[in-house]
Amino acid sequence: MLEISWITWALTVALVIGLLTVDLVASVVRPHRIGFSEATAWSVFYILVAIGFGVWFTMAHGGELGVEYFTGYLVEKSLSVDNLFVFVLIMTTFSVPERHQHKVLTFGIALALAMRAVFIALGASLISLFSFVFLLFGLLLIYTAIQLFRHRNQDPDIEGSLVVRTARKFLPLTKDYVDGKLFVRVDGQRKVTPLVMVLLAIGTIDLLFAVDSIPAVFGITEEPYIVFTANAFALLGLRALYFLVKGLLDRLVYLSTGLSIILGFIGVKLLLQWAHVDIDKRVPEIPTLASLGVIVVVLAVVTVASLVKVRRDPTARAHSGALQARRDRIRDSAG
Repeated sequence: MLEISWITWALTVALVIGLLTVDLVASVVRPHRIGFSEATAWSVFYILVAIGFGVWFTMAHGGELGVEYFTGYLVEKSLSVDNLFVFVLIMTTFSVPERHQHKVLTFGIALALAMRAVFIALGASLISLFSFVFLLFGLLLIYTAIQLFRHRNQDPDIEGSLVVRTARKFLPLTKDYVDGKLFVRVDGQRKVTPLVMVLLAIGTIDLLFAVDSIPAVFGITEEPYIVFTANAFALLGLRALYFLVKGLLDRLVYLSTGLSIILGFIGVKLLLQWAHVDIDKRVPEIPTLASLGVIVVVLAVVTVASLVKVRRDPTARAHSGALQARRDRIRDSAG
């Protein structure tokens, strides 16, 4: 079991909060359109921060744990790209002005980190008490992988979500974004701007992604510190990555397929781990280094295949994938 002192935990959390604060202050003080050069610089910076942390962690705690961190980071980074699809969809659905998208993304990332911190704490506690949690996590990931593959050519129904529908019914909304404010007074009446709806939509999506991503990284490592840092450093670069690649995302036509394969693979890995611990020690386990290799190969094949597909068929467009068919949502809401 990895022993991490409270001082190391405190410094790590302080680093994450500090980086988020810089992002948030920048978005509030100087709302502006993020250009390619600025997005590239920030993306490189966050990747270097994640790599630098990984190098320090490997030197401090050994190569095996270092491989677990980098594998977990790669898993979370690949899943975060799927987040970007949904963020683009949300921004488009609610017609968020470009100068306010920075703020929305920063709030969304902060909310995602908070939710995942709660899930990490719960997951770590459950795993320490019950080994069959590996079985539950494995089945959850396999189910998610199957659903994602089945609906890989669809997008989530943002407007049709229960949270957004309920908010539209009960909250007095303004027609425009009113300089990026959340609450305003119009003719003496307190109203919310569409920015509140955007944050509610992103918060709902963050919760759904947390349910998938936390079991996935627990399939790589049982160490809560590694799970937290892999999630944190993958998410911190999400805002810059959004502005860097949002015009290229629709070319990754096979990304959802690749992510479903990765989630299914990790689900099988968790089932084997549960069987090894609870049933028979002769049941083989999948080493972390082998997992890293599989994930790298899948992502590489998916990227190359996507680019080849788009080159042959310029009309092909990627989708984030959905866990439920849109017609099911419409039927449920009608009922």
